[in-house]
Amino acid sequence: MSDKYEWRKKEKSLYIPKNKPELLEVPSLNFITLSGEGSPEDEIFTQYIGTLYSLAYTIKMHPKTMTTKPNGYFDFTVYPLEGIWDINDQAKAHFLGTIDKKDLVYQLMIRQPKFVDTNLYEEMLNLAKSKRDNPLLEQVKFTTITDGRCIQMLHLGPFENESQTFEEMESFAQAQGLTRRSKVHREIYLSDPRKVAPEKLKTVLRFQVV
Repeated sequence: MSDKYEWRKKEKSLYIPKNKPELLEVPSLNFITLSGEGSPEDEIFTQYIGTLYSLAYTIKMHPKTMTTKPNGYFDFTVYPLEGIWDINDQAKAHFLGTIDKKDLVYQLMIRQPKFVDTNLYEEMLNLAKSKRDNPLLEQVKFTTITDGRCIQMLHLGPFENESQTFEEMESFAQAQGLTRRSKVHREIYLSDPRKVAPEKLKTVLRFQVV
C-alpha cells in the first residue's frame, strides 16, 4: 500500500468542493509562482505553466534520491495548477463590464508541501537550472500566500461561463452578510483543458470576503 500523500483525499475541503457555494478559512500556504499579464491564449502563458511543472516535479522527485532526506520529507502527489486573476489598472479605470483577455493580470502557482523551505527550494531551483536552459526559472518565486476567509465553489464547464458561478457565489455571500473583497479571484484547475472537453472541465473558483 502506498503511503504517498494525496491532496485529493487529504484536503478535500480546499480542493474538492461541491458545485454550490461554501464558506471556508484558507490557511497560509507555500507556493512556487510566476506572474504575467495578457491572454492565457498567448504562448508565454503555456511556457509559464511548463516552467512551474518542471520545477514542481524536480522538487517532488529529487529528494527521493538524496542520502539525507529534507527534514519532514514525505512522498506526495504534485498539487494542481492555480491562478490568481485580476485586470490591469488601465482596464480598471475604463471598465465597462466586459473583460478583454489582453488586459488580464495573473499569478500562476503550484502549492508546495510543508517540508519545502527556502533552502530546499533554492537547492531544487539551482538543480533545475543546471538541467535545463530556461530563462523563466529566474522569474519563479517561492512565497507564502494567505487567502483567509473565502467563498468557493466547483465550476463545471467552460472558463467562459464562470460569470454564472460567480453570481451564485456573490448571492451566497450577500445572504451570509458578507462582501466580496474585490474582483480578484483564485482558480484551481482540476482538469487538463488539453485532454478534457470544455463542458466537462472542473475548476475551483474562490474569492475573499469580509
